[in-house]
Amino acid sequence: MDKLEGKIALITGGNSGIGLATAKQFVNEGAHVFITGRRDPELVVAVKEIGRNVTGVQGDVSNLGDLDRLFAQIKREKGKLDIVFANAGMAKYAALGKITEELYDLTFDINVKGLLFTVQKALPLLPDGASIILNASIVASKGCRRIVFIAPQRLLCAPSHGHGRRT
Repeated sequence: MDKLEGKIALITGGNSGIGLATAKQFVNEGAHVFITGRRDPELVVAVKEIGRNVTGVQGDVSNLGDLDRLFAQIKREKGKLDIVFANAGMAKYAALGKITEELYDLTFDINVKGLLFTVQKALPLLPDGASIILNASIVASKGCRRIVFIAPQRLLCAPSHGHGRRT
């Protein structure tokens, strides 16, 4: 029996990178996976690439209406979620002194607001024993000269060691 046989998973930002690789692995281990992405063409390609046991839902995690639509679809089609992999994120770089309000809003809306509300809105669908995985950037713990703006918001989302239990 596969490790994730019969499990239902959500992977935000599942249309590329770590999210896509994780979606493929979860499907190979027996899960049905919902993946999200902001850009429909990339989402369609990812669904075809995964091939089976996958549902693509176009949406932006920073848009609460899109999240409501996503969770309504998951509830309607599967009734529950066993795994939430909050992975969607973006990085646009700006040096201190060059950061604009628009860049700040865009970055925090996707990387902080999106993560928080993805998890919060998933809670009603999570049975006891469900898993929540928060994917954060290494930038939170490793300094990079040109990435001074990204590090603080990624640190806000990075889980503390020993505090990963769901209560």
